[in-house]
Amino acid sequence: MTSQTTSSPGGAAEDVDVAIIGGGPVGLCLAFLLAEQGRSVMVIESEPEIVRELRASTFHPPTLDMLEPSGLAAELLARGLICPTWQIRMHPGGDRAVFDMSVLAADTRHPYRLQCEQWKLSEALLARLTGHPNVRLAFSTSLVGFVDEDDRGVVATVRNTAGQSTVRAHFLVGCDGARSEVRKQLGLPFEGQTYPETTLLVTTDMAFEEHLEGLSNVSYCWKEGGNFSLLKVPGRWRVSIYPREDLSIEEQLSDAMIEAALQVIVPKDTPYTVMEKRPYRVHQRIVPSYVQGRVALAGDAAHLNSPAGGMGLNGGLHDAFALAGALVGILADNRPLSDLERYDRRRRPIAAQQILAQADRNRSVMREKDPAKRWEHLAGLQAITADRERMRAHLLKSSMIEGLRLAEAID
Repeated sequence: MTSQTTSSPGGAAEDVDVAIIGGGPVGLCLAFLLAEQGRSVMVIESEPEIVRELRASTFHPPTLDMLEPSGLAAELLARGLICPTWQIRMHPGGDRAVFDMSVLAADTRHPYRLQCEQWKLSEALLARLTGHPNVRLAFSTSLVGFVDEDDRGVVATVRNTAGQSTVRAHFLVGCDGARSEVRKQLGLPFEGQTYPETTLLVTTDMAFEEHLEGLSNVSYCWKEGGNFSLLKVPGRWRVSIYPREDLSIEEQLSDAMIEAALQVIVPKDTPYTVMEKRPYRVHQRIVPSYVQGRVALAGDAAHLNSPAGGMGLNGGLHDAFALAGALVGILADNRPLSDLERYDRRRRPIAAQQILAQADRNRSVMREKDPAKRWEHLAGLQAITADRERMRAHLLKSSMIEGLRLAEAID
């Protein structure tokens, strides 16, 4: 992929409506939404191209609803796997609670989860942005600093191989991830915690569904002394392994230890084919405010949560839609700058009370090691899935529909 850099070196200023720091799916989505509404944007990304590492892969129903009018949902559906059910199960016995998402048919046009790697959305967005008359793309370009000049806008200094340049924008948005430079320069604390465990993420072409009866494309599993999860994407299964506490992560990332962990899931005579592997730490963090003057934060720059339940990417995309609406209202409709604070009022409490809190509960349930408590949890979940109204209420929350409805009610 050829990166584009349109900022001028040597100190020349370039004027846009919105400067977006970070060219991941959230930043690209925000850029697309603004550009389609006639606003000029510049996307500044330090990487030379879209990152295709093992990251998020779950799209929830309301996210697909939001992406549908642009045709992006259809593109993702063509490149992903529909997951009409998801489950929590005991391993190896197979006792399980299966959540049937068809109960949401009256609440969404997409009553299922879609399993599709996030970089595929980034690719689809980049294809729309490349050559767009309202968009300037600057890959291999880093933020040096910025000054919020109140009524006159924000002046950002950026650097690439051609040197330094400046970008003057009405607004600047940090979509630059967990290590956000924008958040750091705003001096905002990232309040919360880092969980003690490190998770190992592995992909393999093993057909688990042929060996584990009734397996869903998204399955969270208890095993003796621990747990693991299986999420299917086209051509492979993503396996999250929660490692032993008596060995170092380096030891457990060895080929022999990864092989042993996979053999626990489905024993077989030949070795597994491991396509990718990496460790990751799980964080639960949020900033005290998404907005400071003419600078806003979205996605992982504003909030981080456990991946249990697949809410991180979706929450970031929901941020992008909400923020785009606020910015267009201010820029195009001459609404007051204070409207930007409504974005904070609507998105930050939902992230704290719905996304982070629910992800933490999901993690806590799956980290339970007491067999009796596990069976108690499973029985409670099976009671929910046996009652379609209770299951719908549960799925409205876990699919993020309830949180969006609550946010819309906030003035």
